[in-house]
Amino acid sequence: MRIKSQYCKRVPVSKGTTILCENPFSYVVRSAVRDERCDYCLQSGKLSKCSGCQYVYYCDHNCQRESWPIHKTECTNLKKISPKVIPDAARLMARVIIKLNQGGADEIGYYSETNFRKFKDLMSHYSDIKKDIKRMEHFTSLCGVLLEFLGETLIPNTAELMGIYGRICINSFNILDLNMNSIGVGIYLGASVMDHSCKPNAVAVFEGTTIIVRTLVDLPFLDWSQIRISYVDLLNSNKDRQGELHHSYYFCCNCEKCKQAEPMAEAAACPNSSCDFPCLIENDKCEKCGTKLSENFIRSFYEVKDFTTHHLETMKTMAYLDVSKICLKKQKGILHSFNIQHIRTLDTAFIAAVNLECWEDAELYSKELVPGYL
Repeated sequence: MRIKSQYCKRVPVSKGTTILCENPFSYVVRSAVRDERCDYCLQSGKLSKCSGCQYVYYCDHNCQRESWPIHKTECTNLKKISPKVIPDAARLMARVIIKLNQGGADEIGYYSETNFRKFKDLMSHYSDIKKDIKRMEHFTSLCGVLLEFLGETLIPNTAELMGIYGRICINSFNILDLNMNSIGVGIYLGASVMDHSCKPNAVAVFEGTTIIVRTLVDLPFLDWSQIRISYVDLLNSNKDRQGELHHSYYFCCNCEKCKQAEPMAEAAACPNSSCDFPCLIENDKCEKCGTKLSENFIRSFYEVKDFTTHHLETMKTMAYLDVSKICLKKQKGILHSFNIQHIRTLDTAFIAAVNLECWEDAELYSKELVPGYL
């Protein structure tokens, strides 16, 4: 871990400053890309399959050697359960269990020169998870997988296991590549100190497995109790963000952004093509030019909204340029340019265009996106 020592003192911190770099306590490559990414460094390129388990891939012998302290235990077990594929959540839990059994409970993750966290310091939300039916069903399922994968001797008692599960649920980070695609999931002890805000003053990015936290605004000085990142997609509506935060993290956000009304997030385009004013669908006309919202227009608005919602949901893990273009075509003249679903569709189209190296499309969508982010 690298910490800028001058930012541990009460000195101004400029926006864009790196305030923390940290390696993961534990992590896994996503199974969907395990044959495309090195299991140790997560880089893509020419990879070789592990000769033992025939499941994970490595860049070279150096990465394989560095990974061996943890992989040694799971290698035999991955081979044992083949051709079954262990779920990512179960593999991450198994790796945390293995690490804790190897003395990982004493590992320290610094977030300043003097402040640090251990795995036990991470919040588990034990009581909340016990009352969460879906999470308990998931936990029960994972227990069965772990029993088959690790065997009884390595698995801790149920209370400890649920504590591990809770800490992973609440504190894990999606590890992203340069195109913002999720390629892994990791636990970062120091970085886990950061709370959420829908109006964050910092952002977490990744270089391989390393998390890098940078400031988004100028700060009078670095106070880690006031550093905020976003846990959720900021392009979602207030209602959707609050729902995800409550469902996944068991709290509601009261930041400045959440307290503001956002009428344009659900706005329709004015039926008058020469008017760019956002229209509220519950009103019967445009407040600027007076154009009436017909029954056919209102019906089309809800149809396009439902169509977009469905396809955005299907593209959560993989963005498709052709689907995004169809959505954008249907939205034209129906959804306002500041409608949150239109902005999310543009964002998805931009990501898909970058992934496909369709640079003209990517440039077009990026320019259309800028006003929606401001």
